[in-house]
Amino acid sequence: MQQFLTIGFYAALIAVAVVLVIGVANLARRDGNQVSRSNKLMRMRVIFQAIAIAFLVLIGIAAGAIKFGG
Repeated sequence: MQQFLTIGFYAALIAVAVVLVIGVANLARRDGNQVSRSNKLMRMRVIFQAIAIAFLVLIGIAAGAIKFGG
């Protein structure tokens, strides 16, 4: 279980990095769709970051570092 979560976490981090690089490359483009594309890429990056954080929390719960209740 923990190995699956770790792989998911790293996959989400790679996705964040890829979208970030594409977003930076998009800043150099000057066409009519550049602004719209930047907004879409920003939304994608935020979603992938939220997924990465969720995986990190789940890893903490699975490892016993995060406990709920008494």
